Amino acid sequence: MDSLLFPFLVALVMLPFRAAQSSSNDSTVDFHVGIILDLNSSVGRVGRSCISMAFSDFYSVHKDYKTRLVLHFRDSNESVVDAAAAALDLLRNVRVDAIIGPQNSAQVDFVMNLGDRAHVPVVSFSATSPSLVHRAPLFVQTSQSDAYQVQAIASIIQAFKWNQVVVINEDTDYGNGIIPDLSNALNGVNARISYRSVVPKSATDDFISQELYKMMGMQTRVFVVHASPSLGTSLFLKSKELGMISAGYAWIVTSGLTDLFHLMDYEVVESMQGLLGVKPQVPNSKQLRSFSGRWIRTFLREYPDMKVSDETSVFGLWGYDTLWALAMAAETVGRTKSNVVKNKNGDNAANPFALESSDTGPKLHDALLETRFPGLAGEFKLVNGQLEQTPYQIVNFDGNHEIQVAAWSPYVKSNHKGNLNETNSNFTPKVKFRDITWPGHTTVVPKGWEIPVNGQNLRVGVPRKPGFNEFLKVEIDPTTKSVKVSGYHKQVFESVMAALPYAVIPKYVPYEFLNANGSAAGDYDSLVYQVSKQEQFEAAMGDITITYDRSLNADFTLPYAEGGVSCIVPIINEDPTNEFTIFTLLSKQLWMTAVVFYLANTLAIWILGSRILSNAREPPGQHPGMICYFPCFPGENISLFSSTPQSDFSTLSCDERFILNVGQGLDANLLCLILVAWSSVSCLMNSTLTASLSSTLVVRSLRPAVTHVDQLIAKKYPVGCQEGSFLFDFMVKLGFLESYIRNYSSTKDCEDDLSLGTENGGIAAYCDVVPHIRLLLSQTCDKYVAIEPTYRTEGFAFAFPRGSPMVSDVSRAITKLIGDQTIQDIENQWHTNVTCLVQDSSPGSPTKIKVKTFVVLFVFSGFVTLVCLLVSELFDLHKKGVLLQKISGFKANLSSRIHHGALKLSKLKLVLIPQKQEVELQAVQEVGVRALETAAQP
Repeated sequence: MDSLLFPFLVALVMLPFRAAQSSSNDSTVDFHVGIILDLNSSVGRVGRSCISMAFSDFYSVHKDYKTRLVLHFRDSNESVVDAAAAALDLLRNVRVDAIIGPQNSAQVDFVMNLGDRAHVPVVSFSATSPSLVHRAPLFVQTSQSDAYQVQAIASIIQAFKWNQVVVINEDTDYGNGIIPDLSNALNGVNARISYRSVVPKSATDDFISQELYKMMGMQTRVFVVHASPSLGTSLFLKSKELGMISAGYAWIVTSGLTDLFHLMDYEVVESMQGLLGVKPQVPNSKQLRSFSGRWIRTFLREYPDMKVSDETSVFGLWGYDTLWALAMAAETVGRTKSNVVKNKNGDNAANPFALESSDTGPKLHDALLETRFPGLAGEFKLVNGQLEQTPYQIVNFDGNHEIQVAAWSPYVKSNHKGNLNETNSNFTPKVKFRDITWPGHTTVVPKGWEIPVNGQNLRVGVPRKPGFNEFLKVEIDPTTKSVKVSGYHKQVFESVMAALPYAVIPKYVPYEFLNANGSAAGDYDSLVYQVSKQEQFEAAMGDITITYDRSLNADFTLPYAEGGVSCIVPIINEDPTNEFTIFTLLSKQLWMTAVVFYLANTLAIWILGSRILSNAREPPGQHPGMICYFPCFPGENISLFSSTPQSDFSTLSCDERFILNVGQGLDANLLCLILVAWSSVSCLMNSTLTASLSSTLVVRSLRPAVTHVDQLIAKKYPVGCQEGSFLFDFMVKLGFLESYIRNYSSTKDCEDDLSLGTENGGIAAYCDVVPHIRLLLSQTCDKYVAIEPTYRTEGFAFAFPRGSPMVSDVSRAITKLIGDQTIQDIENQWHTNVTCLVQDSSPGSPTKIKVKTFVVLFVFSGFVTLVCLLVSELFDLHKKGVLLQKISGFKANLSSRIHHGALKLSKLKLVLIPQKQEVELQAVQEVGVRALETAAQP
């Protein structure tokens, strides 16, 4: 009896307590949350442990909350299909209000679409791909986007002045998503991705080894790795095995690997020594320290076989904060009614993806976006569906520790207010680094580039094309396939390589410009682009002109040969003379001066001849003819004077026959002097005119068909240029129409069309770089000539990958060889046959002979004529007695004037001089009068 009564009494006592508990449960609203993780991965295990602790911590602090999350864990088994199946189960059977996860970006990309169909928010704390947040309206990314850490990586590249990097990324959404942002960030610090190795997530060791061997053969020694922990561990173990974790190499890993470094095995940790990593910076708070201690104990109880450290993974902290934020959002939303609405898409059996829609999901999503609180990982604040960007720390892996060597912050000071509230995603502030231990346990900063040390030579691309073999000739032996390179460019390149402070053995790799059928296969632009890829070769040499577009893909050394673009045209024969050509050879002033002197000499001869011929035996009617004949043909007149007729005025003389004919005396000799002087002017003018006329008739008959490039453009003449070069685009920019520009792969075809001319379907001009034009003219200078102008361009240079330190070394070597005339000697050796230089071939007008050429002779002739006329006139007056009469009359007149003046003077003195001096004055006057009379007598 007592045994039956006791349970009954206990039941009566417990009944009030059960009723109170039932009442409490009825007042709490449950929010079902599905959690999808890869429970066999490090991130999945850490995430589950932290979320479980967050659940207990939150509700131990918020006991008065009327809502409560109910957690449903699912394992995705690192599979997108399993993740999708788990999501369908949670949405259809459990009817969850939210989903946390899945773990990686590929799984999230599928599950977020299911959540969007069911109007259930999907919240991921571990998927970091930048593009996820824009793919579904109800997706929330409570982790730092990978787009945020690229600026921190770029700051490392900038700090150590590296110009190019090799990127190794996993071939998944997670691995590929960072590439666009990383490329832009590197461009912002004048760096670039020289090579990108895309490795499958399930790559074998052989595949990884093959990729690493390929990268060892490249020049770049800076590597950025963005991969999952499973692929990253295999990659670094193999890199360590191949000797790539050694001095001279620099490795940078993204936050996905950096954050899990303390959870990796000992072998993996050893293979990552000296690497740099970036990860979000977590504030060291009291709450975090307390949590870390509790989490380590909890984690080791759940996973005793795993390695842990004092530092908690940031993914675990993000998972912890995510559950707190979701619990706060649930409390904000609340719920009293059913949250399920029947989907209108049809029966579930007909459509496996037909899901019932939640009316609470969008509200929960909106409340989550507004949630803000201080979390363990820092301030929890969502901006545009993503966790707000925070500073990043840059760590150095040394031993088992991550040593912070620098910090990068997205906040920059305002130029005006001096605050830290503004961010600039396009700005990469410079970061100061502490001492770093690099791979190989060295403190020497890797220079980022090395000559490949895998036994291969420096692969140099050389253009293989017809024409201009004196510059570069590439031959391939059809049997052995060996490559033989010769020419000016090759000798210069090898001389420069020999002048470097280290040994470089070039291996020439032909780059075909023409296919077997003669069609175009490549050009100089694609050759330079291949240099940037470093797959076929790491440098290029040949007649490569520096252009802006090419400089975007490669770095060029200093030019070792002159630049410029010029055009050549055919030379044509044309007679430029006409009936007035002879009159254009002398200037107007010279013609007028000659006519004036002719008339003056005619007058002088007429004056003298009238006196001579009046006594001669010739009839008077012949006198005017002889007078006009003498000045026109002085050479023939003077030949009458000598016994042997001749026109050489150096032996002029008057013989006896002329004197007998025209008389003897002074006038005849003066006439001879006038004719001698005028004949000197006449003979020299005649010789000069003859020489100028001969030059005009012979030299000016050769002239270019066109004299200026502008004429080619204006008249739309067809022109040619070298195929595969930059000249086509260059000529289009000058104004040539594309349809009038023809490409030539050989000089023979070009010469053939130049010889044809435009009338026969040929071309009017051929344009090329100046070195090629000079060589072409040296071989055909009797057929073509260069025209103006010569356009300025950069010269020939060697191309290397961007950022290659070899560029500065080679440029210094080129400067040295130019200074000691080595390059000039090489040019003379290969271009010794260049004898026809580019010259100004415009015909212009002939140089006219001016008066100043004969001014001395004209003055001499005029002086002689004037003197002879004066002497003849004086002699004639003396002969007629008129001169003596005039002299006597002049003396008498002078004496009379002197006597009259003396009388006037004496009268004036009588008035002024005292009487006592009058006698003396009269005596003086008388003496003066007698002296004057004596002087006046003949």
